[in-house]
Amino acid sequence: MGAPACYDGGMRFAAAEIRSKFLSYFEKHGHRVVKSAALVPHNDPTLLFTNAGMVQFKDLFTGKEKRDYSRAASSQKCVRAGGKHNDLENVGVTARHHTFFEMLGNFSFGDYFKKDAITLAWKFVTEELGIDKTRLCVTVFKGENNVPADEEAAKLWQDDCGIPKERIFRLGAKDNFWAMGDTGPCGPCSEIHFYQGDLSPEAALKIFDTPAADDQWIEIWNLVFMQFERFADGRLESLPKPSIDTGMGLERAAAVANGLKSNYETSLLRPLIDKAAAMCKKNYTSSQSPDDVSLRVLADHARASAFLIADGVFPSNEGRGYVLRRIMRRAIRHGERLGFDDLFFHEITDAVVQQMGDVYPELRESRTAIGKWVRNEEEGFRRTLKTGLRLLSQRVEKLQAQVLPGDDAFELYDTYGFPLDLTEVILRERGFTVDQPGFDKALEAQRARAGAFKNEDKGVADVYKALALKLGPTKFLGYELKESAEQGWHIEGAGVEAGYVKCTVKALVQNGQPVEHATGPVDIVLDPTPFYGESGGQQGDRGGELAMSGGKPFAKVKNTLKPVEGFHVSQIDATVPVRVGDTVLARYDAHDRFETRQHHSATHLLHKALHDVLGDHVKQAGSLVTPERLRFDFSHFEALTGEQLDAIERHVQERIAKKAPIVTEVLGFEDAKKAGAVALFGEKYGDSVRVLTMADSKELCGGTHSFNTGDIKALRIVKEEAIAAGVRRVEAVVSESAKKLDEQRQQQIAELWTKAGGGGAAPAIPVEDHRWLLRVANNFPKAAQELVAEAKAKRSPATQQVVLQLVKKREEDEVAKKQQDQAQSAQLGAVAQALAKKAKDIGGTKLVAEIIEGVSAKDLRSYADRVRDHLGSAPHVVALGVVAEGKASVVVAVSKDLTAKYKAGDIVKTVAQAIGGSGGGKPDFAQAGGPNVAALPAALNGIAASLA
Repeated sequence: MGAPACYDGGMRFAAAEIRSKFLSYFEKHGHRVVKSAALVPHNDPTLLFTNAGMVQFKDLFTGKEKRDYSRAASSQKCVRAGGKHNDLENVGVTARHHTFFEMLGNFSFGDYFKKDAITLAWKFVTEELGIDKTRLCVTVFKGENNVPADEEAAKLWQDDCGIPKERIFRLGAKDNFWAMGDTGPCGPCSEIHFYQGDLSPEAALKIFDTPAADDQWIEIWNLVFMQFERFADGRLESLPKPSIDTGMGLERAAAVANGLKSNYETSLLRPLIDKAAAMCKKNYTSSQSPDDVSLRVLADHARASAFLIADGVFPSNEGRGYVLRRIMRRAIRHGERLGFDDLFFHEITDAVVQQMGDVYPELRESRTAIGKWVRNEEEGFRRTLKTGLRLLSQRVEKLQAQVLPGDDAFELYDTYGFPLDLTEVILRERGFTVDQPGFDKALEAQRARAGAFKNEDKGVADVYKALALKLGPTKFLGYELKESAEQGWHIEGAGVEAGYVKCTVKALVQNGQPVEHATGPVDIVLDPTPFYGESGGQQGDRGGELAMSGGKPFAKVKNTLKPVEGFHVSQIDATVPVRVGDTVLARYDAHDRFETRQHHSATHLLHKALHDVLGDHVKQAGSLVTPERLRFDFSHFEALTGEQLDAIERHVQERIAKKAPIVTEVLGFEDAKKAGAVALFGEKYGDSVRVLTMADSKELCGGTHSFNTGDIKALRIVKEEAIAAGVRRVEAVVSESAKKLDEQRQQQIAELWTKAGGGGAAPAIPVEDHRWLLRVANNFPKAAQELVAEAKAKRSPATQQVVLQLVKKREEDEVAKKQQDQAQSAQLGAVAQALAKKAKDIGGTKLVAEIIEGVSAKDLRSYADRVRDHLGSAPHVVALGVVAEGKASVVVAVSKDLTAKYKAGDIVKTVAQAIGGSGGGKPDFAQAGGPNVAALPAALNGIAASLA
């Protein structure tokens, strides 16, 4: 890689300035500056991660979505790792490979085309960044596979930008033709290349025919001209509105603009390298030395780790989480190479937060979570690393060939957390390889546990995208309506007549195809609609009904979805024909909507409580809201204590008691963020968002909510559990469901009271003590006095009364148990003494071989031990049998001074054979069992003959 070289004599632009320049430049040229999408693509199951700027605009390019702008510019955070971008081993080795990078891009959706795209790009590179024109060349599509050459682009580069024709190179489809897939939009592309070699560009081009053949020429900007649509039969047709998609890596742009040969020397990565070097006391020399490679790995992987965690991806053995785990563990392994003995990686990821948190505020918002996840992953990996390395060394020593079997590699992966590429690196250092097919076979066998990302995940049906594009969004009336329980559940609000609202049937979909009329199962699109489509964790409306004007209901609503943002689709089973254009009456289930409101609002209060009680590392990882319950998943690394659960409940209950109004405002996304609203995991937000405020909680949410926190009445936590490493789940109920739970818990306490011998009716326990009391009753501590002291200090008098009764009952039970044990011991001793008196003398060996009645098989050993106590030090053999539950059981004990002569295991096998069973054991003690109970007496009597 060599020391950095500066062609222009020094640094001109920090990367942050280039990013700002780019966005400002295109904003001045009529582009809407669009914020970066999350690294987890929304509704695109074909991608692990957002890997290009165009991903968030995909539906705009295909015509399945419309927005209020036709030009856009963005700086998109991207990750390329896993899948076809599985080149982790090159990261840190080359000057330009990264897992995380930023893609600067400008886009036209049927607005301008080649002329403006080429001119805008050339002027930004040469005028805004001031890059030397003499070091630039461009490539265009030369024509291939019956697709004509892009002479238009070549002419524009030459005529409008003044590029000499000898600097315009024509390449084939591999380099200069782009397609979204096997079918769909596609077109030629054109690239700007920069020469960073030591020769003159002219001399370099004489040696190599094209810039693609010389690694000193680097591509800095790719302009894609989407002008065709490819069909399944291979034909191409011109698009009515051709579009532009461009991409320029910020890291490369910063390197080129500052005359640097490596992206790692830019202000984006070099500070992180310097941070890591200082921590491990290494001198970074920008070389290919192992230490320098490892330092570059740490810088790159810290950026990917921090950004992925901030976007809700957590290390695991599945899908995206597994890719993140590979990245983090590769970094930790390189850290060990550098001499880091203690936890270190969290300090480098924190440097990423400090460096880029102003541009990407989600990093600062997730700072604590990033630190905790990184520390937790490093701690876990370090615990297994030494054991795994030792195991790997042992397996390698036994290898007959130079290949580690796939099963062994999989064991390292599955048990010790070694990603396959880490095993490959360690083996490569020792001259070995891995049996990849064998590993794949073992992985497939446990796909459910450690499966790769599956492309068959839910996607958005194209039919609904097409309908949404044609019809526009449907208006949801639920924000304007209200439910009332007076005189039976009913709906109130503008336009409500006899509990129904008027809607127009805008579309019908049956068997996946749009139809004009239908009966039976059919998806119906109503506009406006009172039915909420499943989104934001809230279950879609079910149980509502549809009726024709003046007629009886003709359909129940089975479910309501939102397959496209702002487009509601209800699933019904129509008993009469329904047609597109019909006016129908619609009514949702008022009781269910009311209860759903309470559970959804409580979810937000619960989120705030978890954050305040546990710490700001808590991030939502999923949720479910139904009329009966709520479920909330969040990042946390240990089980919640009873005290924490109590504190969370109290936190929520205090907000409920305030009866604070619940206010919803519609704001621009950026304004909402500035106002302190929290965006929730996994949600896609448009330019306008609904901001929900209740008490001290302020979050973005498009669901239906209570009008006052007092409507929630109460929240009760039902369950808390782990659902994945570092992810916990809380289930809770509110309103009517909470009331029912309180009654159930009080009944359980009443039953406890009765079982504990309490007289009369059980004391009425305050609801805030229910869970605590049931928990201690089911897991009664040994230190009863400590429990009593805690109850007196923190719990109500009624709760104290129940605790005292439980303690009293336990003490009584312990006394009774002690008396019972003493009686049993006395009985056992008497029986054992009587058996010992029956001992026969066989050649100086005392033999007791008897059947005991009235005892269980599990007690035989205790009787044998007591008989041996009575026999004392005399050499002896004790064989006792019992018949219980239709089976004969036997134990044989031999004094240690006889085990060389008689072995208990041999004796018991003879008895076992006689009773039709099996047995075995040690030389001094063995046991057996069998079904032939009639043969037991003779089998025991036969032992005497074996000793003679």
